[in-house]
Amino acid sequence: MSTPKVAVIMGSDSDFEIVKKCLIALEKFGIEYDVQVISAHRNPHKIFDYATTAEDRGIEVFIAAAGKAAHLPGVIAGITPLPVIGIPIQTSFQGGLDSLLSIVQMPSGVPVATVAVNGAENAGILAAQMLSIKYPAIREKMKAFKVQLNDEVIAKNEKVQEIL
Repeated sequence: MSTPKVAVIMGSDSDFEIVKKCLIALEKFGIEYDVQVISAHRNPHKIFDYATTAEDRGIEVFIAAAGKAAHLPGVIAGITPLPVIGIPIQTSFQGGLDSLLSIVQMPSGVPVATVAVNGAENAGILAAQMLSIKYPAIREKMKAFKVQLNDEVIAKNEKVQEIL
């Protein structure tokens, strides 16, 4: 079976510090990725070309990060039949509410799965969950990850109980 690949697109290189957390999550599940900086507003022809040829390059899921007038995820979702996960990037306007609403408020028929503001790690985990439907190796890593989360909470609870 081929290796799944995720396209990780940022509207600006200033988003990279946040997006790195997504890349770390994808690596944890053994998922390859292609990272690009493409602005929906400044080079729309490039995002159109990239999105329309993504399947030919083995892309199965898009993750798109954008701030302010965060149209990048929605533009990609309007072009490709592949799933798109949007990461709203925090801005000076109410902590990124502008970015969040730009991504989450999509018209009917053009969905974008949206994570929390600066929720890049969850975007990578969500992409892994999507790919785990098709790839048993990712599914096994996801199961182990969920067990680890559970065990961490149990250990934290035990520490709190010892204090009481």
